[in-house]
Amino acid sequence: MGEIRQTTDVESMAPSRKKERWMLITGGAGFIGTNLAHRILSEGRPVLILDNLSRPGVEKNLNWLCDTHGDLVRVEVADICDSSAMDRAVTQADAVFHFAAQVAVTTSIDNPLLDFDVNVQGTFNLLESIRRRNNRPPLVFTSTNKVYGKLGNLKLIQGARRYEPADGRLRESGINENFPLDFRSPYGCSKGAADQYVLDYSRIYRIPATVFRMSCIYGPHQFGTEDQGWVAHFLIQALSGKPIVLYGDGCQVRDILFVEDLVDALLTAREYIGRIAGEAFNIGGGAGNVVSLMELIDYITELGGKRPEVQSAEWRTEDQKYYVSDITKFRAMTGWLPAVSTREGIRSLWNWLSGALLFANENPAARETMARPLN
Repeated sequence: MGEIRQTTDVESMAPSRKKERWMLITGGAGFIGTNLAHRILSEGRPVLILDNLSRPGVEKNLNWLCDTHGDLVRVEVADICDSSAMDRAVTQADAVFHFAAQVAVTTSIDNPLLDFDVNVQGTFNLLESIRRRNNRPPLVFTSTNKVYGKLGNLKLIQGARRYEPADGRLRESGINENFPLDFRSPYGCSKGAADQYVLDYSRIYRIPATVFRMSCIYGPHQFGTEDQGWVAHFLIQALSGKPIVLYGDGCQVRDILFVEDLVDALLTAREYIGRIAGEAFNIGGGAGNVVSLMELIDYITELGGKRPEVQSAEWRTEDQKYYVSDITKFRAMTGWLPAVSTREGIRSLWNWLSGALLFANENPAARETMARPLN
């Protein structure tokens, strides 16, 4: 495996070509960060990954990036709550993609202080580091659909396999950015606060920043858990011969977005930042890429040739019965649309996970790492 090249000196972190700056990705060792970094690095652009490696196993993603891309990869092993480390990382950033976060509602309920420190204080540190620069780099921040709360006021119709809105426009288009914010759970509050800080710093300090309120993202390099990355988690459980636990009735609906389409959206946001700065966008697969929990289990049955064991459990706190992103606003301002269909993307992830789990089974030293979340 390649060696993670950690550095803490700004001069030594500088790209070899004197006038070229790096793309900074916070949380870059995670699922989305790894996929974005790989795309940028494949185009010959240097990337600095800032990550505290708090999730066991994420160093495998960094090793893979270093093996694949060599000296174009730089790593700052640091916490986003460390303002000095953030200042160093931002110093020569050409653009910033901010993914570092506490990502689970359940964890936020168990440890709200940690959730606040990472999601609010960490984002504030980044904004201040950018504000202090004369030439402020563009910032793309990934927020969450949880800023809209439980959406309990939506009138829903429950069919045999999924919920659908009674309102025809919502069925056709999904939830747009005009829906009122309703922060629920410590996670919803912390991500919502960070979301609003980014938008306000863009207005007040003219930071070229935009916010993605994201739905469910899935794809290679994701080892989902019950708390985060449910599409991958369902597939992993089925491939491992383990039961899938449905919290609630299984008719919950989400729009899902393949990670390569998200990477396209992130880079498109960077390209159009002059037009979209100060705006928030609902980003997901949209109304064309909708699936319920039970429908995903049906498709897993097709892929694997047998139905996985399914167990039932009580509804989880603040779970949304229906959430589908209306992606009209971002499409209108940039032209972006998802290209990978739900069935195509799920099959791609199934094949990737099959290979990853086979590798883990054949390599005992890797088995423990593969069982841990990397998203």
